Amino acid sequence: MLRATLMAACTTGLFCAGFAFVISQIAPMLTNTQVLTTSFVSGFLGSVVAQMLIKR
Repeated sequence: MLRATLMAACTTGLFCAGFAFVISQIAPMLTNTQVLTTSFVSGFLGSVVAQMLIKR
């Protein structure tokens, strides 16, 4: 269980880091609401991707 939790956390972290890098390239053009929305989407998608990879 601990191994799966750590794998999910690392996978989510890596996904969010990549997503944040892409967003940082266009961030000056975004409003605060758009940045918050993008952050939510990043966390949500990172979690979904991690769960999909861990269950395989």
